[in-house]
Amino acid sequence: MNYFLSEEEQMIVDTARQIAQEKIKPVREKYDEEGTFPWDIVKELADAGLCGAYIPEKYGGFGDGNIMNLVLATEELCKVDGGISLCLAATALGTLPILIGGNEEQKQKYLPKIASGTVAAFGLTEPSAGSDATGMKTTAVLEGDYYILNGTKCFITNAGDAEVYTVFAKTNPSRGARGISAFILEKGMEGFTFGKKENKMGIRASSTRELIFNNCKVPKENLLGKEGHGLMIAQATLDASRPGVAAQALGIAAGALDEAVAYSRTRVQFGQPISSFQAIQHMLAEMATKVEAARALLYSVARMIDDNNKKDPKDRIRTSKDSAMAKLFASEIAMQVTTDAVQIFGGYGYCKEYPVEKMMRDAKITTLYEGTSQIQKNEIALNLIKEHAKLAK
Repeated sequence: MNYFLSEEEQMIVDTARQIAQEKIKPVREKYDEEGTFPWDIVKELADAGLCGAYIPEKYGGFGDGNIMNLVLATEELCKVDGGISLCLAATALGTLPILIGGNEEQKQKYLPKIASGTVAAFGLTEPSAGSDATGMKTTAVLEGDYYILNGTKCFITNAGDAEVYTVFAKTNPSRGARGISAFILEKGMEGFTFGKKENKMGIRASSTRELIFNNCKVPKENLLGKEGHGLMIAQATLDASRPGVAAQALGIAAGALDEAVAYSRTRVQFGQPISSFQAIQHMLAEMATKVEAARALLYSVARMIDDNNKKDPKDRIRTSKDSAMAKLFASEIAMQVTTDAVQIFGGYGYCKEYPVEKMMRDAKITTLYEGTSQIQKNEIALNLIKEHAKLAK
């Protein structure tokens, strides 16, 4: 299907596809087995300019820094490997709060570094505050020129490998959600350490650890926006980043579909390729339709977000419902398509010699992080009801 990509967008697709095929594909099994961070791929992405695909040109990226650019790059990379590609997608998640809530000095300090390959991370989730982010226990107390942070974040992608962290903590616990603030932290700050690396089912080339703050000293100029604006920054970040997760899911699903089609044409049973059997044909047809539907929804949402961001701030609308729809649909489709791909491969699909078992493992996380599928449904339904209530007035 032709989505009428611009010349710049097509260049992003072509560049990401080349890196995926030439640099990532030969090493994806190695990184999955070893569970190590793909620094060599980060360098390739940085040298190609993809680390700055979503960062405005004035800060070292290119173009307007559109979310669509991030979506296109992530999809192509994830067609080959959904874990290695997270070095880009998860860095974007950690960068968006700076783009959304940072002042000019903060943007000039951090964004050019990230566009050049510095890895970032996003610290919101806690052991007792997953889907309910407002239940966080991490605190930040202003003492002189520093905020003193205490608490723990968990399941943080890129933790330990990232140099820049956007972290959320309560500066005024008595105010609940309105007492949450956002900060920029750097690896090596006093009182900032990491927990053990998690041994995960999928996305194993991506590091996942705890962030531990023990009287961590953060310069007060590292506050993002104003005190109490943290939850708004987090929500706006997720509105912009969830299409990135959808792109990850879409890429994994599209990659699994490609593998299944290719295998069905070469696997011979009963004297003919299994692609000649109607049962397999119908599975492939359903898989392809689901992938294309997810792509159409995702691209539409990404362009809507980019168009919305070009408006005057007072004229912008919340895109929570649309972002949630894109993530929900693509992530659920990814699980369905990768599972069907394994089925088409049969027993071979269950073996690590073939890529589809890894794709199924990698797909599952897209239904969990940045809000589970159930949380996306909550977001969609609540916004839908609000919209109808306004129309009824």
